[in-house]
Amino acid sequence: MHTDAWTSTTGPNTVSDLVTAAGTDHVRLVYDYLDADDLDACASLLHDRVELELPGVPTARGRTAVPRAHRDHTGPHTRHEIDRVVAHDRSIVTVGRRITSGTEDTCLRFVDFFRIADDGMVESCTRYYHTEPVGQGVGP
Repeated sequence: MHTDAWTSTTGPNTVSDLVTAAGTDHVRLVYDYLDADDLDACASLLHDRVELELPGVPTARGRTAVPRAHRDHTGPHTRHEIDRVVAHDRSIVTVGRRITSGTEDTCLRFVDFFRIADDGMVESCTRYYHTEPVGQGVGP
């Protein structure tokens, strides 16, 4: 992970900014705990009403279901490398790569959009993957 990616773009000037800053720390830790397969620690950063939207699967809801759904979606040998973080007004966007280890390492680029609750906990996450559009090939 690139540590400079976590430089905050939000200065602690208002209560909202402080909540966003706390939420940014929580998002960073969510990735760390998911990569370590520590689902209980991950759940401790999530709001009671947390929701996770992943491509191709039903929305997961709740502190117990969300970390499990994320692990089931990515697999047990996955790590996240974060390249960019943008945080403003209780919204956090991360851009990175999902690296899955196995016989051959695979890399898939993603963007996650997080909403942060009033208490600084992660309230929702929606993941988008970078893929080639169906029917589109490499140029001539």
